[in-house]
Amino acid sequence: MMEFEKFRELLRADRSIRRFDENKRIDESVLKKLVELMRYCSSGRNLQPLRYRIVSSADECEKVFPALKWAGYLTDWDGPKEGERPTGYLVQCLDTDLTRNLLCDDGIQLQALTLGAQTLGIGGCIIKSFNVDIIQKGLHIPENMKPLYVLALGYPVEKVVIEDIANGDIKYWRDPESVHHVPKRELSELIIS
Repeated sequence: MMEFEKFRELLRADRSIRRFDENKRIDESVLKKLVELMRYCSSGRNLQPLRYRIVSSADECEKVFPALKWAGYLTDWDGPKEGERPTGYLVQCLDTDLTRNLLCDDGIQLQALTLGAQTLGIGGCIIKSFNVDIIQKGLHIPENMKPLYVLALGYPVEKVVIEDIANGDIKYWRDPESVHHVPKRELSELIIS
């Protein structure tokens, strides 16, 4: 039971982080360590069609950042300011030479990446809304590798809290102290009677 509680707390701590300490760089070897975890993830048909473009240098991080769209519910926020931007990225790509029909591998691997990062004190934000051309061309990603998601990574400088949904509103929000609030459904809503 103790292991379950540890896992539950790890999952609770694994929140989308959007503001980072830009002075603390993530070494490429750490990003490789995270990608290595993907070898052990489940894969539909055991095809293992996902590949990762590691981005760790400040120059490449600067190429990626402008291509990203941040926090759709925070309409008055354009993303992290200088000094709070990610210090590493993993661009998840589908190897279209293997398949064009991805099953559920993308989500499985993204959750495994963020959980692995959390154990290292690294926060992440899974981003689906980005300019594919900027990412593909700026990082020289081959044409047969289709970018699916960008995982922004860094050492967190923001606090994120989970709370119960109030009045049916699922939108995350920030309070005046910049604490990020994430409403979650109660267990009773998740179970079909």
